[in-house]
Amino acid sequence: MTAAVALGQSAVNRPVARMITASGTGSRAQMRAHKVMPSSMPRPMSAASSSSMSASSLERRAFDLINEQRISNGEQPFVWDAELCRMARVHSDNMARQEFFDHTSPDGRSMQERARNSNIRGWSMLAENIAYNQGFDDPAAFAVERWMRSSKHRENILNDRFTRSAIGIARAEDGRVYLTQVFIAR
Repeated sequence: MTAAVALGQSAVNRPVARMITASGTGSRAQMRAHKVMPSSMPRPMSAASSSSMSASSLERRAFDLINEQRISNGEQPFVWDAELCRMARVHSDNMARQEFFDHTSPDGRSMQERARNSNIRGWSMLAENIAYNQGFDDPAAFAVERWMRSSKHRENILNDRFTRSAIGIARAEDGRVYLTQVFIAR
């Protein structure tokens, strides 16, 4: 199942967001799309706040918020994995530049293929959450909040088999923030 991309905002200029999750062992992947409606969302991002936070600080913020959720739910925190971060950043960057929103890239590469191409080997289970949003003061916190409200995203985040993870973030020219979180079990 794929999710359609929202290309811009309405005349009301309200924030927008989309999320999708995939998990797999071997070559099987299950995906579910979630559309987040703009009602009761945080206030729009100001021009000053949108440029004051670098991608690496956003990645770290999202990762720390995920670990807070794991700890509060009785799980061990994730260990940051630099290889997974590179894989996640490349996917987020590709989605931002090529204007797509899916676990499979326009050239047909799946999450598992991207892991192999990134030289990530020896995993027994691999999963990925993706999201994008536009117009939020804290795009990392908003994505984590919405992932935790979604059963499939939450399942990936709280799965005790996953011990390592990373988040890669890219910002499109129009201001959309793409987030990819990769999870791995060895």
